[in-house]
Amino acid sequence: MKLIGSLTSPYVRKVRVVMAEKKLDFSLALENVWVPETTIQEVNPLGKIPCLVMEDGSTLYDSRVIAEYLDTISPVCKLLPPNGRDRTEVKVWEALADGVLDAAILVFLERRERTPEQQSQKWIDRQMNKVHAGLREMSSRLGESSYCMGIHYSLADVAVGCALGWLAFRFPDIDWRGDYPNLARLFDKLSERASFRDTVPVLA
Repeated sequence: MKLIGSLTSPYVRKVRVVMAEKKLDFSLALENVWVPETTIQEVNPLGKIPCLVMEDGSTLYDSRVIAEYLDTISPVCKLLPPNGRDRTEVKVWEALADGVLDAAILVFLERRERTPEQQSQKWIDRQMNKVHAGLREMSSRLGESSYCMGIHYSLADVAVGCALGWLAFRFPDIDWRGDYPNLARLFDKLSERASFRDTVPVLA
């Protein structure tokens, strides 16, 4: 399998963490989707990463789709319950973490791609409200539990860990550690895992 992505994307990191936890072999092909010469649409018509190219040449895209598929092909470190309420709860956690990232990335791009005169502070504030509301909800849901789903490490923790890691990387001014000590404890515990240590976002 070949994973097309970048070293800074939190969605790509989520897939890389899952692959590491599942002990799956793959190659990583770096792709900058923001440059004119990108070829990402040859494998993903939406022009997004991550994109997983299978042995038969078919492709999967969207980190949630890829992560769910990868959990089915190896019995090592099951990250999703087989069915029922618990599985749905893990997917809700993932949607929450990805939603925080979606909003934060829109702010990051607004500031990076547009001049100060072109930027909309109203738009930025709207997205940042989502980020902060999402962090509050994650903290409330986690409570004093060891992991998002209680005592069991799951895809929920992978998604939350990647979201918090990206915020620390791109938005160091957001003091989620100080505001939500339980999220900081979870993140520090996740950061001890090899899958997280080996995928810390870096500027290439």
